[in-house]
Amino acid sequence: MATTSSPPLTLREVELAAKTKLPQHIYEFYASGSDDEKALRRNVDAFNRLLIRPRVLIDVSRVDTSTKLFGWSSPLPISIAPSAMQKLAGGQGELDVAMAAASMGVNVTLSSQSTTSLEDVQAARQKVMRDTGRQAPPPWMQLYLYEDAKKSVNLIRRAEAASYEALVLTVDTPVLGNRLAERRTAVVLPPGMSLPNTETPSHSNSKLPSVNRLLMNARTATEAADLLASAGSRMHSSSLTWAKTMSFLRGVTKMKIILKGIMTGEDAVLAVEHGADAIIVSNHGGRQLSNTCATIEALPEIVDAVKGRVPVILDGGIKTGADAFKALALGADFVSIGRPVLWGLAYDGQNGVESVLHILEREFSRTMALAG
Repeated sequence: MATTSSPPLTLREVELAAKTKLPQHIYEFYASGSDDEKALRRNVDAFNRLLIRPRVLIDVSRVDTSTKLFGWSSPLPISIAPSAMQKLAGGQGELDVAMAAASMGVNVTLSSQSTTSLEDVQAARQKVMRDTGRQAPPPWMQLYLYEDAKKSVNLIRRAEAASYEALVLTVDTPVLGNRLAERRTAVVLPPGMSLPNTETPSHSNSKLPSVNRLLMNARTATEAADLLASAGSRMHSSSLTWAKTMSFLRGVTKMKIILKGIMTGEDAVLAVEHGADAIIVSNHGGRQLSNTCATIEALPEIVDAVKGRVPVILDGGIKTGADAFKALALGADFVSIGRPVLWGLAYDGQNGVESVLHILEREFSRTMALAG
């Protein structure tokens, strides 16, 4: 295990170091899944069941881990997935994550439920690129379609103005999953912290965010979680359909549209037919439907259905560079990581996130060489 004198060498060690720094309820908020957490565990277990068949006597003296997506280059086939309220993990939250991504030259997707504005995140990553001369892929903006369509359009317009490349529409959340850890201990943003991408100006200028004002009416953590789930269900539309959703988005923006939460070949075909620019195979990190398959188990069916027409990205369960290798071997074009980034952020801010990416880079490169 890592100590103050020996930095973490694996993502597991980064997580353990982060766990010692985070309040227990914040750690559980990030680490937990829904219901009995079957999907959360299955995401990891399914990777562990997959074995690599190595080839030998192949020249691997020069291993190239770089790849391309949408015309831009990345030193790794690994991007950073959206995760909410990153300032709760410590440091500068989303700013540290975005700066680490820019420093490493990898893509990052910002959560609409972030504790930093999308404009500030873009400014931070652009400054890193100016200071270092490093080029990085443009950021993406995660999106929910709200019952109030004007709220969604406003966020899209802001993302366009800030030069985000794509909208990552989360499609697996018609209602919120039953997240028991959150029902036991509600997470409250501290005074001065808000959700500036989704709250109205009157809310974001308040010393106490609107979600916290909601929680003030709760007498127990369970009641608070129920209030949040109810509010979330009202905000996130439960009546979305393929035709209505994609025609709405295509009618309001020319940004690329990526659908996050595809888990079947049937839905992958529909995504392509309705004009999605890419697909993310995801079960929301095991935080939505618990009784579902692992993302790596769903991947082959989806790759077969897509037939190379759009990029396929996978998230969920990636704990090592070898896991990323396995996903690519089964047909993914890219993988995306969420929780490991949060552990790096909690461990050591921007440097911690960079450490996570460096660990994955070393493991991925070594696996490529050893696999031939």
